[in-house]
Amino acid sequence: MENKDTEQIEVLANKIMKEEYELIGLQEVNQRINSSPIVADQYFQATYNQQAIHEDNFLYRLIQRLNKSGCYYYWSWSFNHIGYGKFQEGVGLLAKIPFDKVEGLLISKASDPADYHTRKVLLGELTIEGHNVIVVSGHFSWWEDQAFHFEWKRLEQHLMGEAKDFILLGDFNNDASMNEEGYELIQNSPLQLQDSFKCAEEVSGEYTVEKAIDGWADNLSKLRIDYIFVSKSFLVKNYKSVFDDDNGVKISDHYGIEVEMD
Repeated sequence: MENKDTEQIEVLANKIMKEEYELIGLQEVNQRINSSPIVADQYFQATYNQQAIHEDNFLYRLIQRLNKSGCYYYWSWSFNHIGYGKFQEGVGLLAKIPFDKVEGLLISKASDPADYHTRKVLLGELTIEGHNVIVVSGHFSWWEDQAFHFEWKRLEQHLMGEAKDFILLGDFNNDASMNEEGYELIQNSPLQLQDSFKCAEEVSGEYTVEKAIDGWADNLSKLRIDYIFVSKSFLVKNYKSVFDDDNGVKISDHYGIEVEMD
């Protein structure tokens, strides 16, 4: 989507290889509508009714770059909606071990891909040291018109019947300040999730957005709208902001989040 996407991929790939992350969630993972579809590699795990992966898909290009250096991840991508009239915008997951199952779950009232209100989350089920874990990569709506409330409740209802641990990653578009209804909705959820920023033993950095961006055009303050929420069974050791010009150069209008936990 941006002019320097090749440089972004290079920086991101080098960071991934250096840190050897076990799990990665990405949002606003785009491909052009009119670009050519490809046959994905053996590490790709498709969802039901999988949208075709195109040659310029950001995640596919990242995977190619990693593979060139002998770094391999299982990966999945789910299409959300059309962005800016020319992109198929989605969310992605990468993991060092294969997913037991992947699913693109519609959480919004809207379901038409031409409507940017249409939102899906990507769910990946993993078995980690004998524990069943559901990982969610999501890009949620704002609170306005209670769109976020609807999306969160639909996801919450889907997860409530699962006797598993949860890791929820992504752009939640709701700031962590005490007067943000969306953040409080998550904190009070019967899923009993922890905000990794608040429960980490060591913390470096906080805010993930520092100025006005698309969707927050009137913003004049720093925001924490990107999160990693986890079940209380996880012990979060470290929380760190990345790609913030202190820990890696900026490659997005959002900072990244890096968490170490047991």
